[in-house]
Amino acid sequence: MTTAVAAPFRFFSLRVVRTRRLGPSLVRVTFTGSDLRAFHSHGRDQSLSLFLPHPGQTEPVVPLDLGDGWWQAWRELPDDVRAVMRSYTLRSLRRDPDEVDIDFVLHSPSGPASHWASQASPGDRVLVLGPAIADNRAIRFRPPEGTDLVVMWGDESAVPAVCATLETLPAGTRVRVWLEVNHAADIQDIVTQADAEVTWLVRDPSGTEGSPMALDVLRAIELPPAERPYVWIAGESGCVKALRRHVVGERGIDRRCVTFVGYWRRGLTEEQLRASE
Repeated sequence: MTTAVAAPFRFFSLRVVRTRRLGPSLVRVTFTGSDLRAFHSHGRDQSLSLFLPHPGQTEPVVPLDLGDGWWQAWRELPDDVRAVMRSYTLRSLRRDPDEVDIDFVLHSPSGPASHWASQASPGDRVLVLGPAIADNRAIRFRPPEGTDLVVMWGDESAVPAVCATLETLPAGTRVRVWLEVNHAADIQDIVTQADAEVTWLVRDPSGTEGSPMALDVLRAIELPPAERPYVWIAGESGCVKALRRHVVGERGIDRRCVTFVGYWRRGLTEEQLRASE
């Protein structure tokens, strides 16, 4: 399997350029910044840390003047002062002009990040801790050499990562994808050169977020024959773990060829999730 470069990460001061609703549950926020020229990424499921201001603040409070000591100093700030930190996927990076897109899931009831995104307007300021080297350890999608089938599942929180990944795959790559969303209007058109079949699963509104629907669906389908399949799973932690057990335990796929990422956990904030890990 390809080994990621342990690349350095750095802070980028960004401001909102524009926003666009992609559906009832998703909004895209486009950012720019004077130092974005130093932001480098190969895309795919590139993760980054986003720091947001509290209501009433004009910019996020992070003690950057302390160098490597910023983390501990940030944690010691009062809860209502220190910037809100959340993990997101880079949806796209463009040059001339330098811009990045981040897609936000609008939860109900809203957390601080989705509340911020729902009201974001041009000029609003954020900080991003992102990669300064394109091939970095925050990219998790890494099919081993010789992979002849890529299988992907994600809920709405993983839609940006899946879409960005599919856009990078070359022609001839066999891909089977399942994406679970809250509303039919959240379904997006995905442009890819890969031999991709994308199945959108619209969640029953009477059910719960991160329902077992995906597991029931994947148990029932027959995957194309493959000698070296690679599986990528991301979304709600409990559902991700159940799907991993299925593909490894029930389908017999080599666990070394399975990437699984818990983007969120039902009933926990990101702070509580980090503490539990």
